[in-house]
Amino acid sequence: MKKALIFYACYGGGHISAANSIKEYIEKNYPDIEPIAIDFMNYLNVTIDKLTTTAYEEMAKKAPSLWGTVYMKSEKGALARFSIDSNKLLAIKLHFLIRKYKPDYIISTHPFSSQMCAYLKKKNKLPRIKLATVMTDFAPHDQWLVGYEYINYFFVAHDAMKNLLVEKGVSEKKVFTTGIPLSNRFFIDYDKGKLLNDFGLSKDKFTILFFAWGRFGLGKKNTYKILEDIARYMDNVQVIAISGKNIKMFDSFKSTIKKYKREHDMKVLEFTDKVPELMHISDIVISKPGGLTTSECLVCGLPMIVINPIPGQEEQNAEFLENSNLAYWIKDDDNPLGAIFKVINNKDILENLKHNASKYAKRNSTKDICDIMFEN
Repeated sequence: MKKALIFYACYGGGHISAANSIKEYIEKNYPDIEPIAIDFMNYLNVTIDKLTTTAYEEMAKKAPSLWGTVYMKSEKGALARFSIDSNKLLAIKLHFLIRKYKPDYIISTHPFSSQMCAYLKKKNKLPRIKLATVMTDFAPHDQWLVGYEYINYFFVAHDAMKNLLVEKGVSEKKVFTTGIPLSNRFFIDYDKGKLLNDFGLSKDKFTILFFAWGRFGLGKKNTYKILEDIARYMDNVQVIAISGKNIKMFDSFKSTIKKYKREHDMKVLEFTDKVPELMHISDIVISKPGGLTTSECLVCGLPMIVINPIPGQEEQNAEFLENSNLAYWIKDDDNPLGAIFKVINNKDILENLKHNASKYAKRNSTKDICDIMFEN
């Protein structure tokens, strides 16, 4: 039996979800291939993994502009060189893991594992292994492309990304516009009426799915204010608000809903594994623009209102979404309530966003990635 190693890291949820979706698809559709998903940073060094993961989360929460600076400077210059040199050293240990499993394929959903594998292949350490890089955002970063000559496949979210990679020197034959891998649960034909009833919601109201993402610094005053303004002024809508792993935000949301007597049509959830179901009963999503959430919205045909993107990759995602008329981006100097009113009460805006979402949706992303890798 052949083996496929799938490397991910715990910097945001997109890398993990992409890896899990690929693993799940292989298990169900390729009985002759054993998928093995591994947090490669945790394997390489638990201490480094914990420090870097914590640093990322703390910067995203408390100093997002600093994270944006780190993100941009890691493309070129001293910081980029330090990152690349560090990954070369870590690649030596990663090679022990690769030799242990003896894979036929390695799929990276994080740029650092892609770099390490490219370096090992350059040194003739992975002579027969096919390497694939799955890019999990809507804008490329140069760290993804280090050692691109030694990667067999690049899987990207949209054609503009493919064009950018080709401009940077990657062979067009290596780059495939598949979209970001998604769970097959997003393609189930759900009974919308039953789901709305299960969540205690009406079939006749406009439904907003509000991802607050409290864990990553969106516990800001304007996030609370958005929900409060909706509760206070928008009695023609119903809301499902997901607070994330932030108890203060959860309690504040519950208190706000109780204050304005909206318990019947505004629900607050902490962590949930029902995102596919929730998206299928919603009419619009308010969220920060992570690559995975964006892809999920697109395949569900959901318009997006973007709030509080983390500087760096999420701001680049937001710029792409805005420029492609896939989302309405509420910026710092905007009136959030006015923007939300404008979008949900204008059928032309909603229909345009839905129409554009259908053009960019990649419903067969995970299947296409696996078929291209394993059948060529």
